[in-house]
Amino acid sequence: MAKHVNQNLKCSSLTVQINDVDVVKVTRRGATAVHLVTDAVAVDSDAAVTLDWARRWDHMQQHSGQHLITAVAERTFGYKTTSWNLGGQTSFIELDTDSMTSDLMSQLETDVNQMIRQCLSVSTTLYEDKSAPELLEAHTRGLPDDHVGPVRVVAIQGLDANMCCGTHVSNLSHLQVIKLLAVEKGKKGKQNLVFVVGDRVLGYLGRCYAREKSFTTLLGGCPEEHLQLVEKLQKSYRVTNKHSTSLLRDVAELECDKFKAKTNKEPLFVLHRREGDTEFMNSVVQRLADEEVLLFLTTGDEKGAGMFMLAGREEIVGELGPRVAEILDGKGGGKKGRFQGKANKLSRRAEAEKLLWDYISAHKDTEQ
Repeated sequence: MAKHVNQNLKCSSLTVQINDVDVVKVTRRGATAVHLVTDAVAVDSDAAVTLDWARRWDHMQQHSGQHLITAVAERTFGYKTTSWNLGGQTSFIELDTDSMTSDLMSQLETDVNQMIRQCLSVSTTLYEDKSAPELLEAHTRGLPDDHVGPVRVVAIQGLDANMCCGTHVSNLSHLQVIKLLAVEKGKKGKQNLVFVVGDRVLGYLGRCYAREKSFTTLLGGCPEEHLQLVEKLQKSYRVTNKHSTSLLRDVAELECDKFKAKTNKEPLFVLHRREGDTEFMNSVVQRLADEEVLLFLTTGDEKGAGMFMLAGREEIVGELGPRVAEILDGKGGGKKGRFQGKANKLSRRAEAEKLLWDYISAHKDTEQ
């Protein structure tokens, strides 16, 4: 059954066409497969169905690989699979345990790849009789309430039988190899076992090699030295960052001293430092805390994004802070005479400064 969907649909994972009409989704209604398509397909016409075989083959490998990992994990360790997820580059199995270690994962990886080398067959059987004794031995999470027709069981020779409606290979040798990548913390009392199968292993290895080659060029050392070289860079960064923080503190002190030394001090103090940060702005505010002045401080890319801070009398800052944030296309908040936040358009600092001067000028006679 094909149903025309009357809207412009796009599907990044498109794999199927019927008579050159894109299929965007397939769902089930009882025993009927319903294909949702982007345009009408003529009723009673011969249907030519095409699919993305590379993607279908990938799903077959990952799905059969999941069956194999699940079966061996349960048989060897007693770890049951409660769910699994097929991702774009990696997949994972959710195990009902929090005891899977890296050593156990290595053992499991060895066992599943040994099964692949045995070239065990993978077969599919349809059972019309739902009371067939073979179904009692098959793993299942239960049939849907609206299930009709035969029950499909996918079996790995001498190892596992599972009720399943998915696509699979016909022999474990088609999986080529399974790589278990990591054991990650999952839901309470569970762990996620991350894996890749078959062609994905080759793709994963290729991407790892490409990154390794790039790091070799950037770090100027062979792969065996990468960790040591990165640690050296991190140490150098910490030292440089410490020096930078010290210099910024000196700059803040110098700028504040220059302001304090003025005979005729302006009521607005404006300062921008591209390399500054929140600590820098706080340092300026603290050093000028005893001055009757409104502070407008910014850091970051002069033509892009950064941080801003408005500091001074609480009632003035409370009124002007949100307006400054609006001009700078930012968001912020504050209390007790400070308003600070992120700004997306520091290029509009001059507009914000004009707002502050206009406010000061308008309230100058009132304050006097």
